[in-house]
Amino acid sequence: MSVVLLAEDDQRLAGLVKDFLQANGFTVVVESLGLNVPRQVQNLQPDIVILDLMLPGKDGISICKEIRPQYEGPVLMLTARDADADQVLGFDVGADDYVIKPAEPRVLLARINALLRRSNREPAETGDIVVGRLAVRTGAREVYFADEVVPLSSHEYDLLLTLTRQAGKVLSREYLFTTICQRPYDGLDRTVDVRISHLRKKLGDNSDNPTRIKTVWGRGYMLVADAWE
Repeated sequence: MSVVLLAEDDQRLAGLVKDFLQANGFTVVVESLGLNVPRQVQNLQPDIVILDLMLPGKDGISICKEIRPQYEGPVLMLTARDADADQVLGFDVGADDYVIKPAEPRVLLARINALLRRSNREPAETGDIVVGRLAVRTGAREVYFADEVVPLSSHEYDLLLTLTRQAGKVLSREYLFTTICQRPYDGLDRTVDVRISHLRKKLGDNSDNPTRIKTVWGRGYMLVADAWE
């Protein structure tokens, strides 16, 4: 039975979400005070954290940034704020997904299950994928560039793995999104774009004129096979 830490200060909403998730087989712990969330994460080590963006004492962005160095499980942002800038900021500090309130319960459950499936799945292969000086070690889920480890989030690793498996091939945003997030692409979600930006930064690619992970306008993204020497 998966354990959910629900950080939500709206007691009515928290009660509804808790009852619904428990009816679907989850154990749910509710925390309403932002200052207590990092300690709860450390003590419980939940399978997933559902984190409201606006919490008393400490906001969700600050909490996510604080827990990420020690917590490897998925973080789902649940918030009434739907501005693109807020979503991008959430991804920047390590959130895995973002749901706008009021969330339809079945949609929320589907998002949770998709995140848990991805965090628990076994790697497809156990060898290394090497493209020039870039090495993806699938068994350990580690990435090295020029013999230096590159720290990546789970989403970033999955995205890079997908790109390196098909180096030299243009992959559409829809394909990348559905492969990584395991749900249909709505045509608006910026998850792939944000994580491509993160990968470029971490792998030393020029964001203004990228040569290693290229944008092919109108088609998608491509990892250039001969750009990693």
